[in-house]
Amino acid sequence: MARLKESRLQFHAGLCISLCALVVVSITSLNAVSAVATPRVLKGTTPDEGESYSKYYNYEDLTRLLKSLAIKYPHIANLSSIGQSVLGRELWVMRITKDPNADLPGKPKVKYVGNMHGDETISRQVLVYLVEYLLDRYGSDPRVTELINSTDIYIMPSMNPDGFEKSMEGDCGGNHHGRENANNLDLNRSFPDQFDTIDVPNEDIPEVNAVIKWIIDNKFVLSGNLHGGTVVASYPFDDSASHKKEGQYSRSSDDSLFRHLARVYAANNPAMDKGNPKCEDDPNERFKDGITNGAKWYDVSGGMQDFNYVHGNCLEVTMELSCCKYPPASQLLREWENNRQALLAYMEQVHIGVQGFVKEAKHGVALPEVRILVAGINHNITTGRFGDYYRLLLPGNYSITATAAGYTPMTVTNVRVVEDKATELNFTLAPLTDEAANAVTSVPMTDTATTATASTPSSSAPTGSDGTSAETSGSDVTAESSSSSSSSSSAQREPLQPQDFRHHHDADMMLFLRKYNTEYPSITRLYSVGKSADGRELYVMEVSDNPGVHEPGEPEFKYIGNMHGNEVVGRELLLNLIEYLCRNYGVDPEVTQLVDTTRIHIMPTMNPDGYERGREGDVRGYLGRNNSRNYDLNRNFPDQYASVTDPRQPETIAVMNWCRSYPFVLSANLHGGSLVVNYPYDDDPEGRTEYSKAPDDEVFKMVSRAYSQENPLMHKGHPCEKLYPEEYFKDGITNGAEWYNVPGGMQDWNYLNTNCFEVTIELGCVKYPRASELRSYWEQNRRALLEYMHQVHKGVKGMVIDLKDGTGIPNATITVEDIDHPVRTYRSGDYWRLLVPGVYNLTATAQGYSAVRVTVTVPARGAKEVNFRLPRLRGEGAGQTAKGAAESVQDPSEEEFQSFIKGLSIGSGLDQLIQSTATERRLRYSNYKELSEFLRGLHLNFPKIVSLHSLGQSSEVRTIWALEISNNPDVPEPSEPKIRFVAGIHGNAPVGTELLLEFAAYLCINYGKNPAITRLINETRIVILPSINPDGREQAKERQCNSTAGRTNANGKDLDTDFFGNASQRVVEAQPETRAVMDLILERGYSLSVALDGGSLLATYPYDKPVQSVENEDTLKYLATVYSENHPTMHLGNPGCPSESQVVVNGVLRAAERHSHMGSMKDFSVDFGHCPEITVYTSCCIFPPADQLASLWAENRKSLLSMLVEVHKGVRGVVRDKSRKPIVGAMIVLNGGVRVFTSEGGYFHALLAPGSHNIEAVAEGYQQQRQKVLVSSFQAASSIIIEFDMDNHIFGLPREFVVATAAASMTALIVTACIIWCVCSAKSNRQKDGFHRLRQHRDDYDDEIHLTSMGSKKSLLSHEFQDDSESEEDTLYANKI
Repeated sequence: MARLKESRLQFHAGLCISLCALVVVSITSLNAVSAVATPRVLKGTTPDEGESYSKYYNYEDLTRLLKSLAIKYPHIANLSSIGQSVLGRELWVMRITKDPNADLPGKPKVKYVGNMHGDETISRQVLVYLVEYLLDRYGSDPRVTELINSTDIYIMPSMNPDGFEKSMEGDCGGNHHGRENANNLDLNRSFPDQFDTIDVPNEDIPEVNAVIKWIIDNKFVLSGNLHGGTVVASYPFDDSASHKKEGQYSRSSDDSLFRHLARVYAANNPAMDKGNPKCEDDPNERFKDGITNGAKWYDVSGGMQDFNYVHGNCLEVTMELSCCKYPPASQLLREWENNRQALLAYMEQVHIGVQGFVKEAKHGVALPEVRILVAGINHNITTGRFGDYYRLLLPGNYSITATAAGYTPMTVTNVRVVEDKATELNFTLAPLTDEAANAVTSVPMTDTATTATASTPSSSAPTGSDGTSAETSGSDVTAESSSSSSSSSSAQREPLQPQDFRHHHDADMMLFLRKYNTEYPSITRLYSVGKSADGRELYVMEVSDNPGVHEPGEPEFKYIGNMHGNEVVGRELLLNLIEYLCRNYGVDPEVTQLVDTTRIHIMPTMNPDGYERGREGDVRGYLGRNNSRNYDLNRNFPDQYASVTDPRQPETIAVMNWCRSYPFVLSANLHGGSLVVNYPYDDDPEGRTEYSKAPDDEVFKMVSRAYSQENPLMHKGHPCEKLYPEEYFKDGITNGAEWYNVPGGMQDWNYLNTNCFEVTIELGCVKYPRASELRSYWEQNRRALLEYMHQVHKGVKGMVIDLKDGTGIPNATITVEDIDHPVRTYRSGDYWRLLVPGVYNLTATAQGYSAVRVTVTVPARGAKEVNFRLPRLRGEGAGQTAKGAAESVQDPSEEEFQSFIKGLSIGSGLDQLIQSTATERRLRYSNYKELSEFLRGLHLNFPKIVSLHSLGQSSEVRTIWALEISNNPDVPEPSEPKIRFVAGIHGNAPVGTELLLEFAAYLCINYGKNPAITRLINETRIVILPSINPDGREQAKERQCNSTAGRTNANGKDLDTDFFGNASQRVVEAQPETRAVMDLILERGYSLSVALDGGSLLATYPYDKPVQSVENEDTLKYLATVYSENHPTMHLGNPGCPSESQVVVNGVLRAAERHSHMGSMKDFSVDFGHCPEITVYTSCCIFPPADQLASLWAENRKSLLSMLVEVHKGVRGVVRDKSRKPIVGAMIVLNGGVRVFTSEGGYFHALLAPGSHNIEAVAEGYQQQRQKVLVSSFQAASSIIIEFDMDNHIFGLPREFVVATAAASMTALIVTACIIWCVCSAKSNRQKDGFHRLRQHRDDYDDEIHLTSMGSKKSLLSHEFQDDSESEEDTLYANKI
């Protein structure tokens, strides 16, 4: 029994230890699990396998490879065959350029031809590798990207596929007869020759015939013909008149240029550069510098390179790449490495020399086949079908002539060509007249102006931190006369002068402008920027070689006259200037070059109302100075120092909007009353009359002197000695505030709020002189007006370019060290920054990009071109990710789509899209039946992309239709953004309905025909509700601009006051039309909604209801601004509607500021559909005549398309858990306010204004994720993946802390319990031993008491701790008791 008790004690002690150990192990395991659950693993990528360089491609392999590459890279590659070989094999050519399916001007063509001799095979493989290299590196390698964007590249790997198939690998000497074609004719002896007669039947050389046609049709500029058998670059001529077998140097007219081109290739090929090929068949052969004249090496008649030069406008060099003609495949990688840099460097030479366009003066049409002659070089080229030409030349000064039958030839002298950069020289030829039949217009070349051209990085280009980020070039000069050179010009006729000098009142001026716009449509555009207080148009005449279009790199200039209505000289001088420019374009070289290289805007009068009140002969008066509301317009602009309390006038607002709409570089405001040029600042902080210096004070003085020094009276500095005898201005210029303090002036506002530098020019002492004096004013100011325009071509110009894809970056900032005045790039990424000559540090920055800094020297004449290439910040695109929170997904197809969206967002992308599409339908108003039939017709004719649904019925049981357009209209695709277009909420405003019907037809008709439209439809779900109030539409009256008939539905309810989400806000049941649309909105999934209405010309954004602040207002306002900016007049902010006198900045207004009301559709969409909605008012007239619909469609088409582009921006992605399971219904909180929710598949998408934004992702049971995203105004949203961890917080405390605390508490509790039990157990055993000793020593102890006590103890122990493993002895003992 004692042993039993001891064993029980040992058991209890062991059990206590085991329990404690179990607790420790459990806690450790919990902590380990918690620790493992915390980290995230980011998704990785695996690179493509790439080229093996281990085998030659036979014809089938080559065909298969080229076809697959063309399919993989359709945006930059196009595969075609130019003909067939003798045995019917295709002569494949891979065209590599941006937009490879279009033949566009402005990109020189370069070609490589390989494998002309079938057994010379290195060329074939090297050109295949070049194709792969260019395609693979486009968008990631800036050199390759620039080359492809600016060059039209054609690569023919094999001209002789039949010969290749006969050849044998390892045959270095060409012993298997693969050199010739299948008819055993040497293709490089079969071309027409300048020194010999080649007598080869055409039917025997189909390869040569195909290549000849290809050369003649395409006007290639540069070419390389790749061969094998030695290592050297051979240049024309290949034969001579004597046909001496070898040693006879046969010099072409461009011999120096050919030697340069050949040397470029050789210098970049380490095997060729040495000039010592060490070929086995002639180990002693040497070529100085790795190049040779073809005929000097050995005479070859009928060669292809000579044919290119003599007959094809093209300079070709023959490159021999290897001693062995068909080396083993194991040598292919080495040969590729030897030639890769040489192939790239040689192609870049296509961008040297001179290039430009030749146009006809009167109508501005391109002139093809114009001969371009360079003095001293007996080799002419001709322009292509777009009037474009490319003349390769070495650095130097040249005299260049353009001549064409029926036109007066033009010669430009002193054309400066710089290294590694083409000088742009455009010609405009005037039709030949009798008096000019024998005349040649000639002008010396100066640096007064510059033109932007495609540029190639120079080895000496300054760089940023990445080494490839900025480039500069010398002044790219064009034909230009200035005051200093005009007297030495050899032009044989004087410019035509204005003949009619008189005062033009408003009607007379309008007829004058219309006359010149009609007579010179190729160089003029007449437009209005708004209206005066009395409703007169504020006309602007644009004079440019491409009116209506901003040409990247071409600066924009403006003159404004008659700001003070009684100061009239500026008004008349600007009308004289318009006449002078128009009549002398194509005749006078200076005018022609100014118009060709500058976009000139001329506003003759800013204050037409004041002018009509002025009086001729007024010297110092004020009658007519102010506008019709008696406000001085030159005290009405926002001011940096003073508060302008006068209400902003319509003329002021119109000009402000105009200035914001164009990238003006330089401007002048023409006044009267003195004779001086006045430059900023016009006032100072204290309001004192003292010098107030602008950061660009030196620039302002430079441009001011340029004007004053050309005015024979102004530069003397004594303007009006009879009126103001004490007044003196040194050099005829003055600082504005130093003259007198003017708050609210226009010139200061221009400088501080736009890129534009403006001065004020006082033209004479008399404000309103007699008409008889106007001629003298013109004679005094003509040269000054022209010279001042030349100043726009000073300083620094260039592009800010995305380093990755080579596209321009809009709204990038250019800052100059120590000058506190940044300028911004325009939509195409181009900029102009006026600077005085000197050395400057320039920095380019843009949102989402690393900054780049460069040091440049600005020349005394012309502009320095500096192109910045900015590398993207980590994460690229829109989806900047937070560490451990999300993955940025960027696959090649997404990168290509981003490039597609960017192309439509910047520059003229949308304009080009519109030009390449057509509308098939004639617009007219449709009643309900016709509308329904039209929608059904779209569904029946385009069933693959159109789905038609009924949302419900109106009060009078008309169907409310919803038309969906997408590539899978009946299949939910939550990953695609969804956009809603709505019209007809007011039945009396049916313009929106007709625009949406035309828009739907436009999209459907162009699907499959236009690549951009097709891509947009494939990537977007477009839902169109053309008429949500069909009952009201049936009641509306045509040609009623202000009628309210049909505004409401059949129950008399304005539907735009019936959208309430809360039942507490609703007094009566929703109208059936409202309920149908509300149900659609509540489906969510929409990223953007655009509603079209009528009665004004502006875009509004939420809210309609009166609220103090608007959540996400920046985004809502931005979306409305995008629509407005793409509308030709809406962005000017002056609707001109009789019912609305309000001028709206940028044409965008918060809805409540126009008409505040509750229950609007856009408010409901934002609050309950979580979708931003804007309302666009498309015309002042609510129901205009049907004949106006076509023009309204033309005005709104670009804006509607811009919404399809815009819906792809912002931020988008997928929310999922650790197991990659999508989380539906997760909430995405934008900037702490606006919420969107994930849909099926965990997808989300939200539009945001450009800039940095905070995103929070919240889902029940998961950790909240936070991150920043960067949204671009021109890039599609990058897809991000947000992967949730389980929520690591319990009761608001970290999970690890709570688990550790709970585990510690549990441990303490269990250990305490174990200790108590062990103590109690030990104590009870000691008590039991005492009872036994008592029974042994006291024989008289009562058995009953003994038995009772033992039984009670056993009962107590058995209840206090029952052990299932009790022995049989214990059980027997218990039973006995």
